[in-house]
Amino acid sequence: MNKNKLSIAVILSCTLLASQTVHANSQDCYSCFTSKASQGTANIVTGFIEIPKNIVNISHEQTIFVGMTWGVLRGAIHAVSRTLVGGAELIASPFATEDFISPAYVWERFSEDTRYFDLNFPGYWITYGPFDNGQ
Repeated sequence: MNKNKLSIAVILSCTLLASQTVHANSQDCYSCFTSKASQGTANIVTGFIEIPKNIVNISHEQTIFVGMTWGVLRGAIHAVSRTLVGGAELIASPFATEDFISPAYVWERFSEDTRYFDLNFPGYWITYGPFDNGQ
C-alpha cells in the first residue's frame, strides 16, 4: 500500500512540475509573440526613417554630395527592405525564429548599417555597432 501512495505522490509531483514548465513556456511563447509582432509592426510603420538615417551616416563618413545621392538611394532601398521584412516578422510572429533584421528597430544603434538575415548591402558605408562581431 505504501508503494501505491509513493507512486501516486511521484506522479502528482511530476504532473505539477510539468504543468508549471508548460505554463512558463507558454509565457515565453507569448512574450516572444508580442515582441516579434511589435517589432514587425514598428518596422512596417517606421521603415521610411532609413532614408534620413542613410543620408546622415553616409554624409558623416563621406561627403554631403555622396550622402545626398547614394544615401537617398541606399536609404530608399533599406526603407523598402525594412518594411517588407517587418511584414515578414509580423506574419512569422507566432513562430520562434531568429531575428530577421539587425538592429531590430531603425532607431536602435542609429549609426550602424542595417543588415537582413545577417547579410548587408554592399556600398560605401558599412559600419557595425559595438554589439556586433564586425563580420
